[in-house]
Amino acid sequence: MKKILVIGAKGMLGRDLVETLRSSFPKDEITGWDVEEIDIQEERNTITRIGNLEPGVIINVAAYTDVDGCELNEKKAFAINAEGVKHVALGAVACGAKVVTLSTDYIFDGKKDRPYLEEDPPHPLNIYGRSKWRGEQYVQELVKDALIVRTQWLYGKHGKNFVASILRQAREKDVLSVVNDQVGSPTYTLDLSQAIALLIEREARGIFHVANSDSCTWYHYARTILKLSGIEGVKVVPISSKELAYPAVRPAHSVLDTEKLKRETGLTLRPWAEALKDY
Repeated sequence: MKKILVIGAKGMLGRDLVETLRSSFPKDEITGWDVEEIDIQEERNTITRIGNLEPGVIINVAAYTDVDGCELNEKKAFAINAEGVKHVALGAVACGAKVVTLSTDYIFDGKKDRPYLEEDPPHPLNIYGRSKWRGEQYVQELVKDALIVRTQWLYGKHGKNFVASILRQAREKDVLSVVNDQVGSPTYTLDLSQAIALLIEREARGIFHVANSDSCTWYHYARTILKLSGIEGVKVVPISSKELAYPAVRPAHSVLDTEKLKRETGLTLRPWAEALKDY
């Protein structure tokens, strides 16, 4: 029996992940902690808490994911997404644990006209991307048995997300304006959780891109959400990113290439529209 610790267990991904791990590893002890049990911004406490538990695998999905919030509060972004990840890594080193950490497509600038490979050089456009990339670097520098999972455009049953936002707005408005110049792959937290469990089972190391298959713009995504929900009479208008004037710049084309995942595990996540229909 091994102990698997999930940090950020009450978040949108964390809740699905804990459930999936308990199903995938029924003989192992799965522990879920959130900010009430561990504040990864505190180095000494983080290392002590992890040391007392002595897990064999630590999966850190705790993060400050508000992209515009990060732009307005750089200190908080780096305290959680970079230094916090470093503290978890130091705790893992102290007890010889494997570390799995979640990263993002936003470490790329979106200027490549093809999906991003794991070895493509990061060039983040915003504070969120920079903080997540620094977190990646800490893990790679400190931990021998490290797995970095980059993903994108997450949605799930247990948290705020684009799908829920579009459905809420559709109940309140007749016209929705949605960005049509950013391309990515909407990814269902349930599918991502199953991929993470498989990567752990295969004792994978290094960087893996994990996202649902196919890609779309936010505009196409929104239209598909309304169609699958059977909502009629709501017009979706395509707009440019510049029209929204958000604090943080987003990458225009940040689709992730997932061939490495397929090559090393045999797994290809289903098309995003199929996963969305299930959701």
